[in-house]
Amino acid sequence: MTEEQQLIKSIQEDFKARQSNRKSFEAKWLLSMNFLLGNQYCSIGYANDIEEYDKQFFWQEREVYNHIAPTLDIRLSKLQRVRPKMSIVPASGDENDIKTAKISKKIVNTIYNKSEMSQIIAKATKWSEVCGTSFYKIIWNNNKGKTLGKGESDIHMGDVEVSVCSPFEIFPDSDCNENIDDCQSIIHAKAYHVDEIQNIWGVKIEGEDVNVFSLENSSVGLGGLGYNSSASKVISDTKQNHAVVIEKYEKPSKNYPNGRLTIIAADKLLYSGDLPYQNKNDGKRGFPFVKQVGIEVSGCFWGTGIVERLIPIQRSYNAVKNRKHEFLNRVSMGVLTVEDGSVDLDNLEDEGLSPGKILVYRQGANAPRFMSTNQVPSDFEKEEQTLLSEFMLISGVSDSLRNSSSYTNISGVALQLLIEQDDSRISVTADNIKEAIKAVAGHILRLYRQFAIMPRLFKIVGANGDLEVMYFSSSDISAEDIVFETETELSETLAQRRSMVFELLNAGLLHDENGKLSNRMRIKALDLLGFGIWENAQDINELHTKRASQENYDIVKGKSVKVKEIDNHDLHINEHIAYVLSSEFSNKSEHSEKIEQQILNHIKQHKNFKALETIVENSAK
Repeated sequence: MTEEQQLIKSIQEDFKARQSNRKSFEAKWLLSMNFLLGNQYCSIGYANDIEEYDKQFFWQEREVYNHIAPTLDIRLSKLQRVRPKMSIVPASGDENDIKTAKISKKIVNTIYNKSEMSQIIAKATKWSEVCGTSFYKIIWNNNKGKTLGKGESDIHMGDVEVSVCSPFEIFPDSDCNENIDDCQSIIHAKAYHVDEIQNIWGVKIEGEDVNVFSLENSSVGLGGLGYNSSASKVISDTKQNHAVVIEKYEKPSKNYPNGRLTIIAADKLLYSGDLPYQNKNDGKRGFPFVKQVGIEVSGCFWGTGIVERLIPIQRSYNAVKNRKHEFLNRVSMGVLTVEDGSVDLDNLEDEGLSPGKILVYRQGANAPRFMSTNQVPSDFEKEEQTLLSEFMLISGVSDSLRNSSSYTNISGVALQLLIEQDDSRISVTADNIKEAIKAVAGHILRLYRQFAIMPRLFKIVGANGDLEVMYFSSSDISAEDIVFETETELSETLAQRRSMVFELLNAGLLHDENGKLSNRMRIKALDLLGFGIWENAQDINELHTKRASQENYDIVKGKSVKVKEIDNHDLHINEHIAYVLSSEFSNKSEHSEKIEQQILNHIKQHKNFKALETIVENSAK
């Protein structure tokens, strides 16, 4: 056996062992998915398989009253507002650090919009809510980005690609590791079509049947007396002409200082080499995954989903409702007592006691009669309301959100307290999402710093509709010296933000020392109110600042720059002085003394224009 074959065999055996060790977790995930879809008469068997149980009697009511699905929909709708915007803080007050932070922020926000991160986060959040855990995979795709040339295949600049991995695809070396960085190795296993494998890795693989999960409508055991019902369930299905691609990521060690990535499929080696991405601090290599959990579990790699916690309540609720309906069936249809041999039982069973029916019974026998039945016990109603309250208690979704009701006899302060209580119940899950997105942003910036060697062009549309074109390269990015901060919109709706702005305006906190609202502050207020896109006029001070920055760049490149009468000289002078004092100027300028003198001369021209304007104004008075 060759060394390559031994490597392939060891990875396959390792993968099978991890599959076996994780089978109990997979059973919980499948059970949660079935309950969400409405297949709620099933449980986990001794072999960690999903087992369904049938009716015990033909008359038994076994309907599903699914409260898990709408509860999850409400939680997801609230968590959809957790779409944080990255606010990247510079490491220091140095001008170079400030510029780096600005460029990095624009890169992250542009990728956020270009990669449709909102849909990616929504998909990952649904997996984490149902199964407890989801993963983001952040890689560099050489086939994305601008086309540089054509040959046998198109040559692209490459770009970052963010995708979501379900928990079924990820296999850590131990389920007791709480974090990804605690693992020594991680396996990512996914089924690919053989043509896709050949396109990506250039290796031809023999296809086979691969087991995957699929959906199926089932009516077994559901329904009630005289009718059947159906519900979707998760079943095992097969995909033809596919192969499972196993990617094993190994942490940097003494034997492998840069880590190791090995990719195999169907007894063939697709790739073996160092970990490709420097996605950790100080340029270190690591796993290209970010974990997001719904609810953390101490000492366990896998989190808990809210569906798993709601399953016992859902089972009890179904039981109460069905027993209640069985009691109502007895009350409405009645239970006959018939003397043996007094009537034709076959006819009575088939037709019952229909209106106008002539019932013939044996002379001298007792006539059939209905057994006396009591009313539905109040205990059913009490237990039903108790279980609904437990749904709200565990899920963190209030009755007002579940019923979409509005309160007309409650004060605004009390209503605000109710909203804050609802938000606090799911704030832990929201914080987990926020932390995951922060980690994704770090991966994105570090990948750009590693691979964006050639200058790149980004077109950024501002809040006011203005278009900004930005060039950057890897040297303009520094992920190690940047702190990521996010603003969670969970408890901040548009109406609340508008109310806050109006309160600030009424209090006069946004006015200047003369008690007036400046044009710049007016535009900012419109932005906060959500009407910034209506204001087409850009802030003139911001335009002056951008022009002064461009003049600094032109002077360094040896271009001639003239002072104009329309310049705001104070803003220009401050911007030029800040640039000369920055470390960026001293580090990047090859002839700093000569260029510094040119900038100082340019500043003198501004001061001369400003002095001349002052003389003209005084003479006019």
